[in-house]
Amino acid sequence: MKLWAGRLSGGLDETLSRLNNSIGFDQRMWRQDIGGSIAHATMLGEQGIIDSCESAKIVAGLRGIYEDLDSGKLEFDLEAEDIHTFIEAELTARIGDTGKRLHTGRSRNDQVALDLRLYLMAEIDAISDGLRAAIDALLTVAQQHLNTVMPGYTHLQRAQPVTLAHCLAAYAHMLSRDLDRLTQTRARTAVSPLGAGALAGTTYPLDMGRTAQLLGMERYSLNSLDAVSDRDFVLELAFDLSAMMMHLSRLAEEVTLWCSIEFGFMTLSDTFSTGSSIMPQKKNPDIAELLRGKAARVYGSLTTLLAMMKGMPLAYNKDMQEDKEAIFDTVDTARLCLDVVPGMLTTATFYPERMWKAAGEGFINATDCADYLVGKGRPFRDAYRAVGQLVAHCIETGLTLSCLSLDKYRQADPLFDCDVFDAVNLSACVHRRCLPCGPAPEAVSAQIEALRQQLGQSITTQGE
Repeated sequence: MKLWAGRLSGGLDETLSRLNNSIGFDQRMWRQDIGGSIAHATMLGEQGIIDSCESAKIVAGLRGIYEDLDSGKLEFDLEAEDIHTFIEAELTARIGDTGKRLHTGRSRNDQVALDLRLYLMAEIDAISDGLRAAIDALLTVAQQHLNTVMPGYTHLQRAQPVTLAHCLAAYAHMLSRDLDRLTQTRARTAVSPLGAGALAGTTYPLDMGRTAQLLGMERYSLNSLDAVSDRDFVLELAFDLSAMMMHLSRLAEEVTLWCSIEFGFMTLSDTFSTGSSIMPQKKNPDIAELLRGKAARVYGSLTTLLAMMKGMPLAYNKDMQEDKEAIFDTVDTARLCLDVVPGMLTTATFYPERMWKAAGEGFINATDCADYLVGKGRPFRDAYRAVGQLVAHCIETGLTLSCLSLDKYRQADPLFDCDVFDAVNLSACVHRRCLPCGPAPEAVSAQIEALRQQLGQSITTQGE
């Protein structure tokens, strides 16, 4: 029987049932639904709204359903309208009319809002763990390559010397911001809507603070209309994960480029690669390409959610049932993508000698050469012009700045002296960039340590 049976007579048209029913996808929230119901029943008994013996009977019945679902002894009834209907019907079948008292002072509107909040809190915790593992993998590989010089790029053109550690730490910083955003989103998700009822609260003397406490939520909603119609926490999580997937997609693009013969900076392990059905020589970085593709999928869900909510009047509307499949797919995709990142990185092989060769061929020490002249007293624009002439000569003759004679340097500017060769040495160029944000090994090592400390703090905070 439908929970709303009474006002309407007759059964639903079969096509409407297929459109209306959500048990096919909201069944994944069964743990949260039972947990929320246990908290609500406990509070009802404590407040004397229902008899304490009935409260205890309801709680025991719900725990029995939990155990049976968890063990697989009980299966979902896919003919039920939703997970809430299924569990309440099963409870009533087990303990009789006492089970019908569970819904006292509660609507499916505040119930589903609670279930979704609790579910996403758990998902945020799992995704945060995945982010920590991905950051740790980036930092582990970075620590091994503090002195691996490679070209840094702008416009995909070789620009200035950096290290592989510096590049990987950049992605670790991106993911650490994602972790920060998720932490903040979780706090805004941990708000209990119970007490809001359908939209206008209830006349029963509910203890909203008590149910929030029992559920491990930080506070409760202060406006019943907002409580049942708010999906900001869903949108915020969808954006957070879109930003995270954008960062993973950028990393994946880097990996794809670096694995190409044209770059040759790395190869993925065979266990994280695929081949071609027709070209026997191929070893494809499909894992990285899939990460790029999955990012687009997550963006699509964010757009779906924004479009769904943009014209929503107060309070709850059935359109909002569409939030679940979109956000469920988003968290599933995000978790899957995060799971593959640590293995992809830690089993990869990097080629420092190829990176060094590429760094030596791109005139990425030209800025250092100009800075050398500035240190001798030459205005930067004059130094820039002189070094530009030297680069043009190198391109014509197939040389590098390190291969030029001192006479050639002095033809461009008489302030050049023999110490210019130290100035354009690639390793020296990197070591001199020792600002806290720079690629010098000691700077990147400090960045890694700061990120590890931040990671440790976030783990401690999450566990408290």
